[in-house]
Amino acid sequence: MLGPISAIRVFVRDLARARDFYGQTLGLDLKGESPEALLFDGGGCTLIVERCAPGDPEADDLVGRFTAVSFEASDIDAAHAALSEKGVAFEGPPAAQAWGGRLAHFRDPDGNVLTLVADG
Repeated sequence: MLGPISAIRVFVRDLARARDFYGQTLGLDLKGESPEALLFDGGGCTLIVERCAPGDPEADDLVGRFTAVSFEASDIDAAHAALSEKGVAFEGPPAAQAWGGRLAHFRDPDGNVLTLVADG
């Protein structure tokens, strides 16, 4: 049978820029790295930020898309304000959702869409 989710992958073009964004701006702990990937502590699973090699024919399909990766925020308004002050580009303020929670989408430096999410 399946166990818990082990890892989630996000693809980027610039690994050094991603290290700064995910580590410094978002405050995730770097668990390991190689020339091709960064491994961040995702609080129960690993967030793998993987570099697409220059000329990779799949790069345009993998980089700069909606990732469906959501970061839980106990105070979504404070998280939105703090990240906005650090220059994170949000698509809008946190908004109420039909399922009762609130969310706000933002982009990493390579254009990947990530989400802040909070319960009601």
